[in-house]
This record gives sequence, structure tokens and C-alpha cells, in this order.
Amino acid sequence: MKKFRFLPLILGTGALVFSLAAFTLKETRSSTHSTLREIPKGCVFRTVMGEESSYNHLLYNTPEKVVLAVNRGLTWLTKAQHENGGWGAGSHSRQNIMDPHAVQTDPATTSMVAMAILRSGSTLTKGEYATQLSKALEYILRSVEQSPAATYNITELTGTQIQSKLGANIDVVLASQFLSNMVEHTEHNKALQARVKKNLNTCVAKIQRAQDRDGSMAGDGWAGVLQSSFATTALEAAQATGANVDEDALKKAREFQKGNYDAKTGQSRTDRGAGIVLYSVSGSTRASAKEARRVQEEMEEAKRNGKLSQSAAPSAENLEKIGFTKDEAIRYSTAYEVYNSAKQTAQRDDVLDGFGNNGGEEFLSYLQTGEGMIIGKDQTWKTWYDNMSGRLVKIQNNDGSWNGHHCITSPVFCTATCLLILAVNNDVERLIKMGKEN
Repeated sequence: MKKFRFLPLILGTGALVFSLAAFTLKETRSSTHSTLREIPKGCVFRTVMGEESSYNHLLYNTPEKVVLAVNRGLTWLTKAQHENGGWGAGSHSRQNIMDPHAVQTDPATTSMVAMAILRSGSTLTKGEYATQLSKALEYILRSVEQSPAATYNITELTGTQIQSKLGANIDVVLASQFLSNMVEHTEHNKALQARVKKNLNTCVAKIQRAQDRDGSMAGDGWAGVLQSSFATTALEAAQATGANVDEDALKKAREFQKGNYDAKTGQSRTDRGAGIVLYSVSGSTRASAKEARRVQEEMEEAKRNGKLSQSAAPSAENLEKIGFTKDEAIRYSTAYEVYNSAKQTAQRDDVLDGFGNNGGEEFLSYLQTGEGMIIGKDQTWKTWYDNMSGRLVKIQNNDGSWNGHHCITSPVFCTATCLLILAVNNDVERLIKMGKEN
């Protein structure tokens, strides 16, 4: 009988092992159809974490109900694919339409579904949903190639649920994330890989041109802070593949997200997040994770080498002592404070409630928080996953889908986002690599 394993940022291949909590997914007693892979014994711990033994106590068996929930969600999603290879969320003006075949396809939703399929174990060459993934990739590549060079977005569609709630340019942002994932999954076909890389660079250029002076993304929607947060994530993911990312643009994007949270007061700016703390704070957590991780790692090394006392705090003064420039020390110590405070705020029950009931925005925020914790090699990641997986399994619809109850109601978009959360453990190796400073 086969083992059940989860797979890619938001957002690649990875072993079913966490940086902090590895999932051993055992086959359920019922009939499953998962394509998730087996866990390599030990090797990923040593590759990702440096030392296997230090993390053995964090091994974690995924509940059978989560495995079943993922399978049911995948089955529902693949039936919702259109003939042109895409999926759609529908228009903002017709949020009541729940039939996935009664709406137009759009690049943002297609990218989310494709990433969910990839993360759940199928690739272009193997897995139950290889055909669906291949069609989705072609849909996204065509969308990018047919878009005028001077435009910010990659579709002429306007007024979709995703655009209205997140931002007018969310399609290019999510397509960029998907294409970053696909770079390593097209190694078998160099011509296709070259096409993926070319279109990824096109997306990156559009995202950078659409960046406002404050580092946010132009074309805010109702919760525009989420579009900007995912744009930051998209640039990080693209940079990790070698795409043409402007370091200054990425820095500005991170600073905008971190600036939405005051670590000293615990207060979030919500003017760009529909007045909802969750939407802002999840982006702050995600954007500060990489820098916070560098602080943690370099502080630990300095203490081991006797450069700092064991009780030394990660202050700007101490960071200067171990080699950071003055400006770097201020920036990195602030990021460390923002990350550690924001991640706590993002997991408070009153904050997790978001708008008061679940919409696609809530699911996206949960995803940002969780990915940020993995990137930061945060050992409390397992607690977050326990809470999130429990929440999501409870609210899954009888047909295997999830849907929102406000704003982003689309069952296709919401199901894809929930699967990205539930299967995020399969992306741990890739996320850990993304979190390592160049």
C-alpha cells in the first residue's frame, strides 16, 4: 500500500519533511488516490536543517482526516477545470455563483489551483493530475505571452472577485509565483523551461513596474495589503530561481509590509487591509521572516563562538558587534521584532476570526503566516499547523470544496488556498531555501 505525502509559495518539490515538523503521512484505511510521495529516511533533515538528530523529536503524524480532506478537495478541483486549461473565480458582481463552470477562467485562480495540485504531489511527468497541471501551465504561459508589454497585468479581464478584493494586478502576481515553482519542474524539457523562465521574467518586470513609491503594489482592492504581500512573496520566489529581480524593489516591498506593524505597541495599520488586522499582520509576518531568520542564526553563531554572551539580546547594538553595518543592524533588529511580535498577533483567536467569518482573504492570510514561519525556521510551526488544519477540516463542504462567506466566496479559489495550507509541509525544503539570505 502506498504512503501518502504532500508536495511546491504559496507558492516546488520537497520532501515531506518540515524544517520544524516533519509529516509522516500514512496511508488511510479507506481507498485514497493520493499521489503524494514517501518520506526519504533522514536525508532531508540533514540537507535542510544541517543536523538530523536535533529535529527527530518534532516528527509529526498527519491525522487521517487531513489526508482525506486533501484527496476530496483535489477530486473536486480537477472536475472544475475548463477545457482551455483554466479555472475561474467569477465576477465581483455575481458572488452568488458557485458553479465553477458558470464563470470565466482567470489567471489568478488558475495559478492558485495549479500550485495546489503541484504542492499536493503531481508534476508534469507523474501523478494523477499531471494532465491537468500541464494544461494549466499552458494556459498561464499563453496569458503572459499574449499580454501587451506595457501593461501591469496579464489579462484583459476586470472586476473578478480576486481583483476586486485583492487588487487589479493580482493575476500577474500569482502567475509569477506559479512559474517560479515550475522552473525546477521543467528540467526534463529544456525548451519548456526556457519558456517558463522567459515568462517569469516578464511577470517580474510587470510587478516591479507596478510598484508604488512606498513599496506597495498599484491597483489596491478592498484588502490591497494582501496583493502587496503576495507581490513581495512573488519577488522572493522569483529571485530564488535566478530571475531578474531588482534587489531595491524587493527591499522596498518588504519594508512596506513590515511598516504595517508596530512591534512595540502590537498595533497594525489596517487602512490598506479593509480595517482587518489579520490581513495586515500576516503580510508583516511573511515579509520579515527571512531577515528575522538571519538574525537568529547569526546570533546563535556569535554565542557559540564567544563573541556574545549567552543572554545577549538581538538588539541593533549587538548586531553591530557581530558585523552588521549600523543601517543593517537597525533594519534587521526591527525585522526580528516585527516577525516575533506579528506572528503571535496573527495566531490570536480574535485576529484569526478576520472579518467575522471565512472568506478567501482569511485563507490567504493563514497561508502567508504559515509559510513565513517555515521560511523563518520557526519551531512553533507545528502548533500553527495543528490549529489551521483542524479549522479547515471542520469547515470543508460535503462535496470536498471550501467556499467563502464574504468577499472572495469562490469555491475554486478557496479550495485551492485551503489545499495549499494543508499540503504546505511538502514545500518545506523549498521554503527553507528561499529563506536563506543570498
